[in-house]
Amino acid sequence: MSPAATPLSLKGRALRLLSLREHSRAELAQKLARHVQEGDDLQAVLDWLVARDFLSDQRAAEALVHRKAPRYGSARVQQLMRQQGVPADLIAASMAELQGSELARARDVWQRKFGERPDSPQARAKQMRFMVSRGFSPQLLDRLWRDDEA
Repeated sequence: MSPAATPLSLKGRALRLLSLREHSRAELAQKLARHVQEGDDLQAVLDWLVARDFLSDQRAAEALVHRKAPRYGSARVQQLMRQQGVPADLIAASMAELQGSELARARDVWQRKFGERPDSPQARAKQMRFMVSRGFSPQLLDRLWRDDEA
């Protein structure tokens, strides 16, 4: 068998995935689980990665917030963090940080997509649906449009 056809070890797969972006421990375990073969110890590989600081839930949470917060509201970022297995305490800390910039981020997303206040109930509903799908609350949008009037 040629070296190119040799299957990657769990450690090799993990390092390859981590070279692309940060992963939480739970997310990486889920991705690697289907590649576990007899004699492999997935938890030992994950422990090895954590011990050498290749794998960090804290960095995974920070990277996700950095990538997603400019385009999404706190609710959507929180949902993505849960899906990726970020621990609850790190999610709570990240949400506390995002709350201060929620209105400014909503204004940026809204400005890029629409740029002007809705002039009809249908346009308002369309803008509301888009922004809510991005994780911004309807109350925040009302505040955004109210502030925009002033």
